[in-house]
Amino acid sequence: MAFAALAWLATAPAWAGPTDQLREYTDQVVKVLDDPSMARQDRRAAVRKIAHEAFDVAETAQRVLARHWQARTPAEREEFTQLFADLLERTYIARMDEYGGERVKYLSESIDGKLASVRARIVTRTGTEVSVESRMNLKGERWLIYDILIENVSLVANYRSQFDRIVRSSSYEELVRRLKTKRDEFLNENPAQRARRSG
Repeated sequence: MAFAALAWLATAPAWAGPTDQLREYTDQVVKVLDDPSMARQDRRAAVRKIAHEAFDVAETAQRVLARHWQARTPAEREEFTQLFADLLERTYIARMDEYGGERVKYLSESIDGKLASVRARIVTRTGTEVSVESRMNLKGERWLIYDILIENVSLVANYRSQFDRIVRSSSYEELVRRLKTKRDEFLNENPAQRARRSG
């Protein structure tokens, strides 16, 4: 065990372990958010790019749609994955606007084949700690995030229950329509409206 810990602490490529990879993503985001010289739109674009690299959206979309995924055609799956990617992006950007200098303490990681879990705590400026668990899978040489649990509440499980309720009470087509409506509302808002809505 001690040898494993020493091996983990040794300087290694960023993709060597899930914690290393998660730390790389997090450090990139914090660097962008802490840069006072960046304009708001430039900051959002930079964070969007990091999020695109950090998340396995295809895996997350499949887990979120759950049993309804199997009935979908390849074209429907592709459309849903893109709509869900847009939704994740909007959620991520909105959370970014709430950033107040939080820092991350990494606690532990567990690896089971190509799946991993990294436990951490977000420490606010007031000293409050929030538990966060990032679930990741190995794609090639990179660990990508497919689910995040904040205080044991899963992002995937949350969306899965919402989407399942819509499909069962109405239809899959209604779910897609709602996702498209939300996307279009966001795209048609001006920056001031977005700031008020996410603030």
